[in-house]
Formats: sequence, structure tokens, C-alpha cells
Amino acid sequence: MGYSDQFFQALGVSQGYGGNLAAVAKQCGIPAAKLKYYNEKNIIPSGCDLEKIEAATGITEMLLRLKMGRLNKDLIQAIQQYSAELLPILDNHKPLIESPLDDCNLEFQTDLGKLYRGDCYSLLKSMDSDSIDLVFADPPFNLSKLYPSEINDNLKEEKYLNWCQEWIRECVRVLKPGGALFIWNLPKWNASLTDFLGGMLTFRNWIGVDIKFSLPIQNRLYPSHYSLLYYVKGEKPNVFHPDRLAMDVCPKCLGDLKDYGGYKSKMNPKGVNISDIWTDIPPVRHAKYKRRKGSNELSLKLLDRIIEMASDEGDLVFDPFGGSGTTYMAAELKNRRWVGCELGPSEVIQQRFDVIDEERKILEGYRSQINNLFPEKVKKLREKKGLWTCETVKEPRKKEPQISLFAAKG
Repeated sequence: MGYSDQFFQALGVSQGYGGNLAAVAKQCGIPAAKLKYYNEKNIIPSGCDLEKIEAATGITEMLLRLKMGRLNKDLIQAIQQYSAELLPILDNHKPLIESPLDDCNLEFQTDLGKLYRGDCYSLLKSMDSDSIDLVFADPPFNLSKLYPSEINDNLKEEKYLNWCQEWIRECVRVLKPGGALFIWNLPKWNASLTDFLGGMLTFRNWIGVDIKFSLPIQNRLYPSHYSLLYYVKGEKPNVFHPDRLAMDVCPKCLGDLKDYGGYKSKMNPKGVNISDIWTDIPPVRHAKYKRRKGSNELSLKLLDRIIEMASDEGDLVFDPFGGSGTTYMAAELKNRRWVGCELGPSEVIQQRFDVIDEERKILEGYRSQINNLFPEKVKKLREKKGLWTCETVKEPRKKEPQISLFAAKG
């Protein structure tokens, strides 16, 4: 990964045999290894390093930022101020990346949904504006993984982000006013996309989904969550009815894990408000739930929660990256219409619909544990153990104020 030499191009540095990297490093008084770091990460030098570069090359910080595409508030204000003068130049500029438009063929359909085979960008270009109620996107993470579609999953960082901006822009176009957009990705990538998204949509939440794989990683904090971005088109969502979760109890004794003190009577019988940290989404590992060998796939529980929160029955859900088809299965089971796209083979998705009754049982199992402060089984066991439930801690009636016998007569 990395960037495409914007820093070295700005400084006029060439690498390899006959290159001048060593000479520029000596001229600036900065080690070549450090210059390579700035180039690889496309980072603007600061402090003494920036002063040395400006003195040695005559390149100002502003010009360096322009050449490297790292705009700050001063440059943005300047562009806004001189936008009329810049427009003729920008009109003649051709985009660096032009996505080809290929045919997308209908591969599979149900009474509620349609799955196409092809590039999602091509499918999006054929879709009507303001036509989708909910978009959920789980793109490739650019981690050099091998996919059945044989896509390149090891792009330069700016190329990957540019590609993301292309399909995101189209997803926003087809989204209805008030519709919701969710993007599932690594925090690194979602953090880089928030500024772009914020220019088109209204931010709702950065949801951290706790998923631990217990892999040894040295010299950094252990990454234990995926990022789920939640945006809406317009000021507020058309639909927002999140599930409520059961209260956490000890799995052995069923006692409280949190002391609610004198507030037990005020607990909502339907459950606890869901937060923006989700710790109850299991990774799909067991063969009973896994539909795709050798690849990660999303939990049906995750898509059930998203679709329930941000859509109504009959709404249209779109997922541009089919994968194992979890979004489509959840939409089908929850009586939502759906449209999807998969660049690679779709047999796994189609075969999944052959066992839709098994998927329905899994989903029903998830839903039986939510929207109650205590699921029925837990409630009965707590009552048997003499632990409190909503019924046993109902708030007592307030006593009527007593009138004194010695009150002064009016």
C-alpha cells in the first residue's frame, strides 16, 4: 500500500539507480529514511524538518500541501475565495480514475430481491436517484486478501480511498432523503472517509463493534473493533427504531453485573438503550452459521440490528458488495425489498437461500433475547432465585399528604 510519491514529486526526488534521493537528503539535512517515510505515508513534515525543506528547496508549506493534496483550513478558504477564477481550470481537469461501466446481469432473484453479477459502480450508475431507503456497504478492506472475484486488494492508499469515494458518491445519489447509509470498515479507512461523507450527509454515529480474534500484534494497541459509520441524507432519518437490549447478568448465578441501586423501578421493561459500542456481535466461526469457507462473513445479528433500526417493512435495502449475502438474507427474513451486487461468483449467496428456514431459526433465536429487560428464561430463573424483576420492583404509589388536625381555619 502507501501513496504514489506525491512528496517526492513535489521535491523533485527520483529513486533507484541514478536517483538523487541521497543528494536531496544531504541538501536538506534530513536522513533519506525519514524522507521515505514522509513519501510513503504522504505526510506533511512539520517543525524543524519543514523549515529545513523550505530553506533547501524553496518549496513553501502551502505549495507542498497543494502538491500532496493535504489541504488545511487556509487553503480551503483560499480556494473558496477564488473559486470563480479557479473554475475554468478545474473544468478542463480530467479525473485521475475513471471507473469503466460494464454490464451487470441479473444473477438471482426472490419475491423481494434481486442480485446482479458485476461491478457495483456500473449497477449504481443504472439506478434511479433518491430510490433507496437503506444502504449498507462492507467493501474489501485493502488487506491483500484473495477474493473469488480476483480483485486487487492491495491498492495504493490514495487509490483505495479514491475508489471508495466513487461508489460512496453514487450510493448517496440513490439514497432517498431521510435514508440511512452504513459503512463497515477498518477504523483507519472510515476515519479517512468521514470528511468526504460529511460534505454530503449528516453524521449520526461512529459505532464500535467489538470483535476480538486474539491475534498477537506487537508495537501497537491491540485492534479489537470494527468501525460502523452511520449517516443519513438530510437533517434527520425517516426511520429510527433501534432494538433495546437485555440487562447484563451473571451467566452462572444470573445476578446483576451492575448496581442500579434505587433505580430498579425506573428500568424500562423493554430493555436497556443501545449505545454506540456493540459488544454482543459474535464473529461467524461455527460451521452451523458460516456459509463461506476460508473468508470472514458478517453476522446475521449485525444486519438484523441495522435493518431493524433504519428501515420499515417494504423498504428497499441496497448492499453493493454481496460477499456471503448476509444483508440480503436479513432483508428477506425481515420483509424488506433488496437489491445487491457481487463481482465474483454468487453460488454461496444462492445456496444460502436454499436453507432460508435454518437462517430464520437463527434470526428468531437472536430476537428472542432482545427488547425485554430479562428474556423469558432468565426472568423465570431470577424469580425462582428471589432476584428482582420489573414486576417485583414496581414503583410504590405516592402517599397522599395528610392534613393536620390543628391547621388554622380559613
